[in-house]
Amino acid sequence: MSDELPDYYFRVRENGAVVFRVDTENRQRRIDMDQIAVVNTRNGEIRAQGDRTLSEEDMDTIKAWMEERVAKLARRDIDDIHRAVDHMNLTTQWVQSKATPEQLEEVTDDLLLAMHDLRAILVRKKADRIMKQAKTKD
Repeated sequence: MSDELPDYYFRVRENGAVVFRVDTENRQRRIDMDQIAVVNTRNGEIRAQGDRTLSEEDMDTIKAWMEERVAKLARRDIDDIHRAVDHMNLTTQWVQSKATPEQLEEVTDDLLLAMHDLRAILVRKKADRIMKQAKTKD
């Protein structure tokens, strides 16, 4: 752990974060966290807390955090999909080698419907991309 705390702390929420300015320069040598803003990563909104006016440094720090957060969430999304592919492969192996007839009866319909839904969307999206590429080549 570093000896020095950051100037800002971002308490992550579902659609963004609550932003605090961290202050350790006080007489009691305590850590004070002063809420300065609320940010929404979905729509890019930054709302100052109360009547507060955010400084240029505040805004630059918040915007940089938002960019990093959006990129991190995008990486997590694709990683989750790669994990889902792995899990599908493990499920296939389980069905082939370990599943009992009772277990298969329990999950077959749900798996077939989910896979059918996924396949239909993937095929449609792939066709859309192919058509778009063909139009840009013309």
